[in-house]
Amino acid sequence: MRIRQRLIAFGAALVAAAALVVAPAAPANAATSTPVIFVHGFIGNSSNWTTALSVFRAGGFTRLYTYDYNWAGSNQISAAGLRDKVNQVKAQTGASKVAIVNHSMGGLVTRWYLEEMGGAANVSHVASIAGANHGTTYAGACLINVSCIEMYPGSLFLLDLADGDETPGTARYRTWYSACDGIIIPYTSTRLDGATNTSVLCETHLGFLTNTSVLTQIRGFIAA
Repeated sequence: MRIRQRLIAFGAALVAAAALVVAPAAPANAATSTPVIFVHGFIGNSSNWTTALSVFRAGGFTRLYTYDYNWAGSNQISAAGLRDKVNQVKAQTGASKVAIVNHSMGGLVTRWYLEEMGGAANVSHVASIAGANHGTTYAGACLINVSCIEMYPGSLFLLDLADGDETPGTARYRTWYSACDGIIIPYTSTRLDGATNTSVLCETHLGFLTNTSVLTQIRGFIAA
C-alpha cells in the first residue's frame, strides 16, 4: 500500500513538473502565430525571402506571406497593393494585425501604406532591412523608372512622407542598416525617427537577405 501511495505521489510530482515546463510555451506560440508579410525591394521578388522564410519557420512561425509588386511602377500604387495584401491576410487568418518585414525600396512601399493610407492600425511590427526609407542617391542610375524617381532624395514622394510621423500608430519599429551597404546612400537613410535603429557591422545590401544572424534578430523582434 505504501509503495502504491509513493508511486501515486511520484506520478503527481511528475505531472506538476511537466506543467511547469510546458506552461511558459503558451506565450511563444501566441507570438509566433502573428502573420508576417515580406516586402521585397527594387528588381526583387518573393525568392529574395527564401532564407528568411526558413529562419522564421525554424522559430515556429507558420503564417508567412510574400508580397510581389511591380518594382518599376509608382511606390504609391505598390502601397495600395500592400494594403490589399494585408486585408487579404487578415481575412484569411482572422488576425487583427500583421507584421511587415521589408528590404530596400520595400521600405518606401511600407512607409506610404502606413503613413499615407492609414495602414498603421493593421500592423503590430515593422522590420526594415536596409530600407530606402529616406531615399538613396543610387536611384539616380535608374530614373527611367517612376519608382526610382520617387526614391531619389528630394522627390515629391519623399517630401510627402517627410510631413508625417515616421513611426505611426502603436506598432513597434526597428531597422537594420550598415555602412557597407553600398546601395542605400547615405546608409543612414534607413533609420527612422521613433524606431530602434540597429547598425550592423559591414554587411552588403543584398547580403542582408541571407544574413541568418540579422534574420534571427528580426524573428525575435516580432516574437517578443
